[in-house]
Amino acid sequence: MHSRRTQQGANRVTLFSIPDSWAWASFGDVARIASNLVDPKDYQNKPHIAPNHIEPWTGRILDYATIQNDGVTSPKHYFHSGQILYSKIRPYLAKISLVDFEGLCSADMYPIDTNLNARYLKWWMLTPMFVEESTKHQGRVVLPKINAEALRKLCVPVPPLEEQCRIVAALESHLSRLDKISHAVERARIRASALRRKVLDDEDSRLSDVPWKQLGELLREPLRNGHSARATQDATGIRTLTLTAVTNNQFIEKNTKLAAADPDRVRHLWLRSGDIFIQRSNTPELVGSSALYRGPEDWAIFPDLLIRIRVAPSLLPEFVHLMLSTTRTKRYLRSSAKGLAGSMPKIDQGTIERIELPTPPLDVQREFVEFVKAQQEGVSRLIGGLEGARSRSSQLRRSLLREAFAGRLLPQDPTDEPALALLARIRAERANQLKPQRARRTKPKESPSVSLAEPSAASRTEWPDSTRTPTTYEQGELL
Repeated sequence: MHSRRTQQGANRVTLFSIPDSWAWASFGDVARIASNLVDPKDYQNKPHIAPNHIEPWTGRILDYATIQNDGVTSPKHYFHSGQILYSKIRPYLAKISLVDFEGLCSADMYPIDTNLNARYLKWWMLTPMFVEESTKHQGRVVLPKINAEALRKLCVPVPPLEEQCRIVAALESHLSRLDKISHAVERARIRASALRRKVLDDEDSRLSDVPWKQLGELLREPLRNGHSARATQDATGIRTLTLTAVTNNQFIEKNTKLAAADPDRVRHLWLRSGDIFIQRSNTPELVGSSALYRGPEDWAIFPDLLIRIRVAPSLLPEFVHLMLSTTRTKRYLRSSAKGLAGSMPKIDQGTIERIELPTPPLDVQREFVEFVKAQQEGVSRLIGGLEGARSRSSQLRRSLLREAFAGRLLPQDPTDEPALALLARIRAERANQLKPQRARRTKPKESPSVSLAEPSAASRTEWPDSTRTPTTYEQGELL
């Protein structure tokens, strides 16, 4: 039987229904933030883990280096095997991992000890329910983070200890098979994307016998950079493309913003059907990406990071756009991009004007465009199917986690020790750890008496007050 209840039996509302043998607790009741800042110079050969070394939502540790190789100089938290590493920066990214080695982690992370099954707690922290609750308590806008106090107040559904082990075994078995399927789908999607490029490159190679010219000789008007003005919520603002419109080749309202631009200054920047836009600055993978606009005139203007291309009547805009998308052209643009270390690489108008393009007759261009588009549309349908499979896999993953932590994935064992008994034992153990010990009486001549000091304020606050009532929560439609 499931009910909405707390371990104290009070009329309080929790996140969702759990079995009667389970109980709700606050994170601080069952886990401890084990802060332990150390000087990295004493740990040069130890692994260095930062938030970017944890894959979002999966808990997988990505490639990392040592403290020495990363040139770490500021204090970091020491962690050991069996602890959970939790990134407090951008909690909505769900960067959480249970480690089986020791090392140092970023001060933007919390090493966490727990009285529960550590794998059980890790998986709970990777659920959409926990992540959604954590984002409600994140502070700051520019770089959101959750502080220790807020983390301790988050809720944890606590099953009997034996049930925790069964849940972990079942979850990891199901998720392991699901991950294999997801990886196979992703590999297929990558191969399909490569096939899409190969179709274009193969056709491009067949144009080697036609005349070639530089793009600068084939323009109807000079290249033009756009204009970027501050964003505004005023309805009188001028609709302006974002880079996403070109990256995704989607000229839709979602990929625009309103800008407080001077209408007279931007009068020559309004979009026309057949305009080609190329990104003059972006990441190394995206710099030089292009898109063709086929839509209503005067719908929007374009920003400074885009360069507009208007080709002469002897070339079809669709043909030129395909030529700008070939591996040959992309390789040229990326190799020509310039930028300081750590900054986004840039290309200029001169680089674009020097792009070499084949110039076959218009009828050959039309045939080329029709054939390539037909082939790519077939591949796109395949990619769309794979994207759907990946989406269904993600939905199934969320469903498995939801069912597991609501107690519906496995049948309950009535012989298990109730979670209330487990939580009572945890409270008793913590209370006992916090009691100051009496010094043994000895004769003054043999040895001076020693009184053991109480734990420091820092250590007392590491474990929350074991006598306080566990935090409860407003009802949420998470399940």
